[in-house]
Parts: sequence; structure tokens; C-alpha cells
Amino acid sequence: MERLSALLLACLPLPVMAQQADPAPAPPATEPPATEPQTPPTTPGPGDDLAFLDHEDRMTVPVQIAGAGPFAFIIDTGAQRSVISRQLAGRLGLPAGRRVRLTAITGTSAVDTVVIPSLSVSTLGARRVEAPALEAQDLGALGILGIDTLQDHALTIDFDRRRMTVTPAIGHKPPPRESGEIVVRARSLFGQLVVTDASVAGRRVRVVLDTGTSVSLGNLALRRLLSRRTAGEPAIFTSVLGDQITTEYAALPVMTLGSATVRALPVAFADAPPFAAFGLATKPALLLGMDALRLFRRVHIDFARRELRLLLPRNLRRAN
Repeated sequence: MERLSALLLACLPLPVMAQQADPAPAPPATEPPATEPQTPPTTPGPGDDLAFLDHEDRMTVPVQIAGAGPFAFIIDTGAQRSVISRQLAGRLGLPAGRRVRLTAITGTSAVDTVVIPSLSVSTLGARRVEAPALEAQDLGALGILGIDTLQDHALTIDFDRRRMTVTPAIGHKPPPRESGEIVVRARSLFGQLVVTDASVAGRRVRVVLDTGTSVSLGNLALRRLLSRRTAGEPAIFTSVLGDQITTEYAALPVMTLGSATVRALPVAFADAPPFAAFGLATKPALLLGMDALRLFRRVHIDFARRELRLLLPRNLRRAN
């Protein structure tokens, strides 16, 4: 439980006057910066395996930047914008971009951006990206791929094989439904997929899929659905901005997600700014992290069709 990733919202350019301000220095993180892989560049084809799970259960993909690389970036379905580490941006000599305001788990801060002339990963193709630049030690990697690169694609996480694939969704048929697989419809909110077919204690819960964090995060409206007798433990996490947030760590006794029932899911509860940015501060809501997604054998997220497919393991059952 070392780190909660940012939910990168409201990355808006600041007025010219604000561009003269220097960002506050980030406090030291508990882990050293990630290092570049020493393997030669590869060119995966459509549907090739792209990722591995790191020690925090976050997935990384090999990214090419202006022909250099590959560099390991975390793939984060909870982030609106792709992010690069300041260290890698400096090493590649990327030009400065605009100064923007970035909302993360711990709050909102003004950050600098750099212009990535060409960013590519497998079937996602190459594109120009203006990316916020943050400290590698706070990111826990050389960068983050957000949903700005995932639209019109499908992401499949196979926990049995410990692999992930990214494939085009537009113009391609979805994979056939397997026995034991459930399909959950979602809606798009600021580009993120939000599942509304979920409930806790008989109340509907909005669920945002967030592969960038190893720990699920609930808002205080969701916490109030739990019994007062359910005591939690304090837990402190560090965001990608280098700031810390104190949460109450407790378990959701029972949650339904589509027709699946999940029991005793550990959740960190906090009044985090992204819930307000989503308009979910007063409605029970959950950022569903890798700790919950890995309960399933396979997770298929189709951004184009707004569809979530979950392959149930033997220890999970369908809801009545």
C-alpha cells in the first residue's frame, strides 16, 4: 500500500500570470526512481502482450518516445492525461509546454508540462502529447499512460497469465463471451468508464475503473453505508504529486458488481478531490483499483463500447 495514483482531472492551462510561479518541491518518496529497461526496442503487433505487473500490482507498457525507448510507463484507466517523469523528459531534451492545473488524490496543484512530439505503444499508434512532468520517485515509473491514449481501444488484463493486451475496438468484433464471464455496461464520464450497476448495502454505487492504483479508494458517502461497528484503521498514502493523504482503511462486507458478488473488499476511505471533480462527492462512489480487479481471472475493458467483462474465478459467485 505504498502509493495511490493520481486521478488526473481538470488539466487546464493557467493564466499567463500564473505561469511565472515555480511549483512547490515534492517531498522525498519512499522508493527510488524507476530505471530505464536495458533491452533493445521492440515493435509489438496488434494484440501482442504488452505488460507485466509490478510489485504494486500496477501494469506497465513499453513506450516509444520520438523513436527512443522502450520506456516502462504505467497504464492507468483512472488518469485523464498521460504523464512523464521530469527525469526522462530532461534526458530526452523535450521542450517545455504550458503550465496546467492538475487534480490528484491529494489535491490540486500547478505543474509544468513538456511536449512529446511522438508517443507510441503497439496498436495505440504515434501521437503528439503535451504531458504534465512529475518526479519519477512519486510516479513509481518513468511515466503514466492515461485514457487520452486508450479511447477507441480495448484493454484486456489476464491475471491467470499475468499479461495484458491492448487492441483496437472500432471496426473489430468483441471477443466471444466465455462461460463464467459476465458483462457489465458502463457510461463515460470525462472519458473514464463509470459502472453504475453496482451496489453496497442496497444502495447504488458509482464505480470508476482505476488500473493505476493498487488500492481501491471510496468516498465518505460510501463509508457511511457501513455499519458504525465496522472500525477502520488509519493509513497514509502518497500521491503522484508527492503529497500525502490520510485515509481510513476498512472492508466493504458485500458489494455487487453487475451480477458478481465481492465480499470483504478492503477500501481506503477519504474525502479526495477527484470525487468532487466527478460530481460524486455526495453520492456513494469507489475508485476500483487493482486489488479488486485481480479478484477476477480476466478483466476486459472496452472503451469504445463502454463495456466491462469479468471472468469469474471459483471463489466468486453471481449475485441473485
